[in-house]
Amino acid sequence: MQLNSYDKKGITVIDIAGRLDAANAPQIKSKFRELSAKQKNFVLNLDKLEYIDSTGLGSIVSCLKTATEAGGDVKLAQLQDKPRMIFEITRAYKIFDIFDNLDAAIEAFSVK
Repeated sequence: MQLNSYDKKGITVIDIAGRLDAANAPQIKSKFRELSAKQKNFVLNLDKLEYIDSTGLGSIVSCLKTATEAGGDVKLAQLQDKPRMIFEITRAYKIFDIFDNLDAAIEAFSVK
């Protein structure tokens, strides 16, 4: 898994590429905790996420919990078909705002 973070229009974007599974789920939680010390709103860009398992999904839910406790939010962008199946099977799509493109996810923060 590769992680890349950057700021776009005041929102922290985290690109997640590769596999998000039990082997590397702690890595995203650690990176998120580090970034959430400075920012409260995030978009996880998942256009290059190839695979996610239940532990990986749990790490994303943990990121959402951390952000909401700090008064922020996490939105998902560009969720691909295979990982999307996990969100549908587990009904996790009900707790996340999921957008087809990155710009729409970022703009959604200004529409509150």
